[in-house]
Amino acid sequence: MDKIEEKEFENNIDTKENINEEELVTTEQEISKEENITDVIQIPEEDINDTENIIENNNNDEILKNIENKKYNKILIPVISILLIFILLLFSTIFALLNINKNTIVSGVYIKGIDVSGLTKEEAYNKVETIVNEKLAKSFALTHNDISTTVSAQQLGANFDIASSIDTAYTIGKEKNIFINNFKILSCLIYKTDILPSFSYNEDLINTLALEISTNFPDKLIEPSYYVENNNLIITKGKNGITIDTEVLKLKIVTHVNDFNTDNENIDIPIVNCIAKDINIDTIHSEIYKEPKDAYYTKDPFSVYPHIDGIDFGITIDEAKLLLKEDKESYTIPLKITKPNITTNQIGTEAFPDLLATFSTSYSTKNINRTTNIKLASSKIDGIVILPGEIFSYNITVGKRTAEAGFKSAAVYAGGEVTTGIGGGICQVSSTLYNSVLLSNLEIVERHNHGFNPGYVKAGTDATVSWGGPDFKFKNNRNYPIKVLCTNSGGTITTKIFGLKEENDYQVEIEAYITSYIPYRTITKEVPTLEAGQTKVIEAGSNGCKSVAYKILKQNGNVVSKTLLSKDTYNPHNRIVHVGTKKVKVEP
Repeated sequence: MDKIEEKEFENNIDTKENINEEELVTTEQEISKEENITDVIQIPEEDINDTENIIENNNNDEILKNIENKKYNKILIPVISILLIFILLLFSTIFALLNINKNTIVSGVYIKGIDVSGLTKEEAYNKVETIVNEKLAKSFALTHNDISTTVSAQQLGANFDIASSIDTAYTIGKEKNIFINNFKILSCLIYKTDILPSFSYNEDLINTLALEISTNFPDKLIEPSYYVENNNLIITKGKNGITIDTEVLKLKIVTHVNDFNTDNENIDIPIVNCIAKDINIDTIHSEIYKEPKDAYYTKDPFSVYPHIDGIDFGITIDEAKLLLKEDKESYTIPLKITKPNITTNQIGTEAFPDLLATFSTSYSTKNINRTTNIKLASSKIDGIVILPGEIFSYNITVGKRTAEAGFKSAAVYAGGEVTTGIGGGICQVSSTLYNSVLLSNLEIVERHNHGFNPGYVKAGTDATVSWGGPDFKFKNNRNYPIKVLCTNSGGTITTKIFGLKEENDYQVEIEAYITSYIPYRTITKEVPTLEAGQTKVIEAGSNGCKSVAYKILKQNGNVVSKTLLSKDTYNPHNRIVHVGTKKVKVEP
């Protein structure tokens, strides 16, 4: 070994010695720590060995037990689950069978908010019907400013389908699937089920009511109109105004009737502002212009051709237009009437050989104004000839009821109340004619009942009319023209319809009767004209009613058909009592 290698070797040895000294110090420190720990806990070596054996044995036992428990649980859990399901199914089946055989409605079922739980179908029907009928009979007011009409849902033909709702309620929990039954029964118990019966009403009654009410509005819309009076054409100017929004009114009424929790007894009538149309003189001229034609009839085939009066303006169209520029409420245009050589009345009984039907009603001649109106209206329709397929309009034929036309003020029905108005009494003429038309088996196009039972005909056989409102229209659906005669004498109105009888004509009978009565209410009004404490009965009150009318057709005495004509509701006349509020001064 050379000197250089020798030196490196010595250095390495020195380095190793240094490292070993450091490691030795560290090792001694660690041993010192362990000795200190040993001083605190000294476990004999034999005990340590025994403990290790015990732990090892215990772990083996626990493992074996865990294995056995797992095996046991694998068997036990399914068994318990199956047992629980079986018990659940058993009780579920018993529960379902108990309910399916019950003749009562399950708990938690309501109809229109009315609890029918535990009731039979009959008991539920009686309970719901009683509450619903009370709601339908309850009056409410339709109001616009000072115009107010009291009605009930019952009078508007409102109806809830209670029977179907009861059937639906009764079938809950009684289906073939017991699981569905149990689910529905529990659902009703927890959440409750409210069945809403279907609702219906008579749209025609609401339309008629709206029409009647609107005729009393002082600011109502008036469209231009015209009618022939003697040898003059009377044209009335239109007037901007309001009309009832009938569709919105229906919605309001339906909402009110369906809300069993409302205490509100008033419905604001929805109105619409409208602009009246301008008078179109060219259109009016084209509608009234006619060439004169003689009446005649033929025997083979037997047919009647009624006369036609020639009608034209007595002035030129330009003169008429100039006249309309004047700021007036109505305009009178003279007419040039050209009579034919032969009128329909002149061919008389030969052209209309057979009496198809006749009907009469009575009236009091003591009421002079009403008698005047009856005679005037009768004269307007007397002698009218209606061709096959032609439609007769009472309003158009009689014309506007005005003082200028000779009509007087008398009692009328308007907006569901008795008041006075021009033309009172003409509805008795239209009602008398209506019955003759029915007995002639002619087609009814438009007919409305009064707000109250008029009394001069059976309930269900009247026909109310009003200018600008309800009309009475019928169509000659026969193969031959008909002629209407209307006379009045000694307090009796008689209408007769003549024509030509045919081989297949029916004998007609009208069956009309009252089905129920609507009790009147007592309304008290405070008035300052009576002393405090004093009362005065203004209206005695009378019940309203509901009626039905049928048309029965017979041939050779045998009934061929029975057809429903109408179901009508007539308002009660409420008893009105005035109560005094006037304070009496006491002299000192």
